[in-house]
Amino acid sequence: MIKTKKAPYLSRGKPERRPHLINEDDHTIVNTYGAEWRGIVQYYLLAGNVHRLYRLLWVMETSLLKTLANKHRSSVSTMARKYAATVNTPHGLRKCFEARIERSGRKPLVARFGGIPLRRQKDTAISDRVLVPGVVRHKELVTRLLADRCELCKGTDGISVHHVRQLADLDRPGQPQPEWAQLMARRRRKTLVVCRECHNAIHSGQPAPRLTQ
Repeated sequence: MIKTKKAPYLSRGKPERRPHLINEDDHTIVNTYGAEWRGIVQYYLLAGNVHRLYRLLWVMETSLLKTLANKHRSSVSTMARKYAATVNTPHGLRKCFEARIERSGRKPLVARFGGIPLRRQKDTAISDRVLVPGVVRHKELVTRLLADRCELCKGTDGISVHHVRQLADLDRPGQPQPEWAQLMARRRRKTLVVCRECHNAIHSGQPAPRLTQ
């Protein structure tokens, strides 16, 4: 059974990135892996050999880090250092990976993968739920809006969403594209969360504030 659980995270027998997640933000990527891992662990906590999930944990963890590394054109070790965190559990501190979205005046949005002690719990209550396959993009947009931060200049005044009808509109041969269009094209998104100043600049055809890395 554990072997079949590994399948979505393997390619030719080795942990591999998941291409369909590459264009999502880091919070969504970590949250996706975290939700899948929690579902599996909660189901198997009744089993006497729940410790066998450590192998699956390593496979999913490596796949997660490879996905993030591919997105940022970086290395697995760099991503591991960047997102490493610890969480307090009834069995002590456990290592995990976290992606945070800071919000002014509110608690940050935290996505977490790992940090669950793999110890048998005889009184665990199983709650079976129908999982929605893949990433639901409207939820991803909501997460970006909740960050309350301009994806161009990182400003927070008058946050809204800029839309284009189709991605083809962002790539016009022979014409230099503004930074906002280049960013949307790279991320393969038809939406961009922007502040009031950047949104006005986009619609007026004026250069928007310089993209903050």
